[in-house]
Amino acid sequence: MEEKTKLLLLSLLFLVAVHGGAGGFVGGGRTTRNGWSNSNTSTLNNAYIALQAWKSAIKDDPKGILNSWVGSNVCDYKGVFCQDSSVTGIDLNHGGLEGILVKELSLLKDMTLLHLNSNSFTGTIPDSLKDLFALTELDLSNNQFSGPFPTIILQIPNLAYLDLRFNLFSGPIPDLVFTKNLDAILLNNNNFEGQIPHSLGNSPASVINLANNKLTGDIPISFGYSGSGLKEILFLNNQLSGCIPQGIGMWSDLQVFDASFNSLMGHIPDSISCLEDIEVLNVAHNELSGELPDLVCELKSLMNLSVAYNFFSGFSQECGKLYGRNVGFDFALNCIPGREMQRPEPECDMIPGGSLSCLRIPSMKSFSCGTSFRSSNSRIP
Repeated sequence: MEEKTKLLLLSLLFLVAVHGGAGGFVGGGRTTRNGWSNSNTSTLNNAYIALQAWKSAIKDDPKGILNSWVGSNVCDYKGVFCQDSSVTGIDLNHGGLEGILVKELSLLKDMTLLHLNSNSFTGTIPDSLKDLFALTELDLSNNQFSGPFPTIILQIPNLAYLDLRFNLFSGPIPDLVFTKNLDAILLNNNNFEGQIPHSLGNSPASVINLANNKLTGDIPISFGYSGSGLKEILFLNNQLSGCIPQGIGMWSDLQVFDASFNSLMGHIPDSISCLEDIEVLNVAHNELSGELPDLVCELKSLMNLSVAYNFFSGFSQECGKLYGRNVGFDFALNCIPGREMQRPEPECDMIPGGSLSCLRIPSMKSFSCGTSFRSSNSRIP
């Protein structure tokens, strides 16, 4: 009997030695001899497949980044970041890499960021990227991606930061962009065209950059009426027309508003008095008119105000005090009598947009801010 007991104990000790006992299971997978679980090994195998497929699709690597992409230990690859034996990020910014993205990247299920700024990637975005459930940051800026807006990106469920700047994307911007839970939407310096979607006012983003495209039409009337978390918005260097919406005043956290180099007309809306945090207000190179009011020049956080190359006929005494506040103030080439560097008088005889109607209707929300804004008279253009 004692012999049987000894044999049983020896068998148990052997099993513990081989399999690691109860501690041999990590996250539901059995621990291997190198300390990784079977599940982690599978994850790294998928990462190896994905990165090797991508490596084979890269035609030029001027900095030799991919020289380290050898062997199964992907966590040692340059630009690849791991946590708990899983690829959680890829940062190849400024690599000068030339190639395409491959569908196998969808195997990187734990990847939270993909940064490819300043390379020479071309082509379109693989549909499989929608399966990157953990991805929160996608930076494809400064490349040569082309085609229409890659709507497949908007199916990435947890994406919060989207940077498509300085590419060759074209066509319209889809409505869905501004209804997703994105905190940063950077679409500038592409070839996007058509009107800005009316869903712009629904965006929860804190930064929106639409500059240097070919966008036309009005700034949507909904702008500003759905939230107040926006801090920066840039419309500059497009082909926008019409009025600056009264809803701009609803963005109480706005710090930067740049709509320069467009064809906006009419007066600056009185709701601008609500922008107590505004630091940069640039509406230069448009066709705005009227007198620049105290409402603008009294903004307490203002650091730079540019209204140059418009048709303003004057500005108030308060605006004259901006220089004493060390605020950059550029009002050149307007139609202000008695001021230097203004338009020739014949250009001021016919102000553009004379027939433009910026008539306003009662606002959807009643609000008051500043001493000069009267909610009873608030309108939407």
